[in-house]
Amino acid sequence: MSKNQLFPVFLKIEHLQILLVGGGNVGLEKLSALLNNCETASVEVVAGYFHPDLVKLVEPVPNVKLIHRHFEWTDLDGKDIVILATDDHELHKEIKVETRKRNLLTNVADTPALCDFYLGSIVQKGDLKIGISTNGKSPTFAKRFREFLEDLLPDDLQALLENLHTYRSKLKGDFEEKVRKLNDLTNSVMSKH
Repeated sequence: MSKNQLFPVFLKIEHLQILLVGGGNVGLEKLSALLNNCETASVEVVAGYFHPDLVKLVEPVPNVKLIHRHFEWTDLDGKDIVILATDDHELHKEIKVETRKRNLLTNVADTPALCDFYLGSIVQKGDLKIGISTNGKSPTFAKRFREFLEDLLPDDLQALLENLHTYRSKLKGDFEEKVRKLNDLTNSVMSKH
């Protein structure tokens, strides 16, 4: 039986420089995902064409820069993450060779073999964020599971997290004692929900 070898990481993308190559439907999907998770993400979008909805999406967002031209190698300079979302698979392969040399993490839309990471489905209720991955096997299942979890999680979850944070900050004792008390409290809270 195979197992998902991906290591889940939550990146502070507001501190990273992101390049998105492609301004069509897939570019719109990728940019929407980035901005839904961090509206202050710094993104340069390079494309010969921009979907009207993508243009509308970035109008009120000063940290997203649209560059209306085809990709150039200098676009990679100073970037931390690259997302390729064009319909030119040969261009994606060429760019991936260069991003590998520069140690830039790269996501290539619809080409899992070229990806260093995937943009998974996200469930978010306040400060709780859950990433879902099917290892590229079924994005549709990941979407349906996300919807299931969103319905399952209580609407008052943020208040619960705030209360747990306050309680945690007031705990006294050594590390093991604090962990035991937090485990006891979260067990009782979860049994109520």
